[in-house]
Amino acid sequence: MNDFQPDPAASRISHRHIEVFRAVMTAGSVTGAATLLYTSQPTVSRELARLEQLLGYALFERVQGRLRANARALLLWDEVQRSWHGLERVIDRAQELGRPQGAHISVLCLPALSHALLPGALARLYAQHGPVSASVATQEGPLLQEWMSAQRFDLGLTEQGDAPPGTRSQPLPAMDEVAVLPAHHPLAAKALLQAEDFADQPFISLARDDPYRQQIDACFAAAGVQRRLPLETHSAVAVCAMVQHGLGVAIVNPLTARACAGPQLVVRPLAFSVPFQVHLLLPLHRPSDMAVQWLADALMQESRHLAQTQV
Repeated sequence: MNDFQPDPAASRISHRHIEVFRAVMTAGSVTGAATLLYTSQPTVSRELARLEQLLGYALFERVQGRLRANARALLLWDEVQRSWHGLERVIDRAQELGRPQGAHISVLCLPALSHALLPGALARLYAQHGPVSASVATQEGPLLQEWMSAQRFDLGLTEQGDAPPGTRSQPLPAMDEVAVLPAHHPLAAKALLQAEDFADQPFISLARDDPYRQQIDACFAAAGVQRRLPLETHSAVAVCAMVQHGLGVAIVNPLTARACAGPQLVVRPLAFSVPFQVHLLLPLHRPSDMAVQWLADALMQESRHLAQTQV
């Protein structure tokens, strides 16, 4: 015969009742549960009895003054443990978010900037605030603008000055494009290159629709310099790789040039200016963590340093 009658107001089972049940199961006794909960033994007994009354069935057998969990209690215990672990994860996450290491930044940038500017800025961020979790996605111009407008990322890096809808743009310090040459090329002996130095040279170009390609072509046209144009590509990194293999000379942005410089590739400044500038894109309608501003500051510092130390 079941001594417990279900209470129609079962919704009155509270977190406190579950907390008492968990403490009894963990400690193995009412006395131990009272110690865990910083309360009295009669209070634990009363709350436990109330839980059983609300449920309409017993959870424990009383054997010689001690509690022994029955089959229903063990099944409930499994569920309580799963839920409790989930709650502990929530609490841990809430506390983690209060620490720099708990922040997470999603960045969208041009492929060239993911290896030529962003790593140095992340190193500065780590040095100032400790490790901050970040995910970096790369995309070319049109889709980059579209994804930033859709508020899909915390921060964007682009070469375009116009902010797409739903974002604001912040310019980083401007620099000049530079020449990249095979290490043993005759022009590598010069400290500064004039437009005339590129006359009749095999010249590796960016794609025809690239705005920097158009500026570079305009400079050579104004100087009346003819180059040989055997190769072109959308990627400044690919341009540098071709230069490293001796396929020609080129003009690229100073960030990619610096990242690719080495035994097979040298960088030289130009006597004429082709301005290069990176812009931060920040979404206007996406919740922002303080770490996003930390990264924006680090990008500004890194860009300023690179501009000051440009060849």
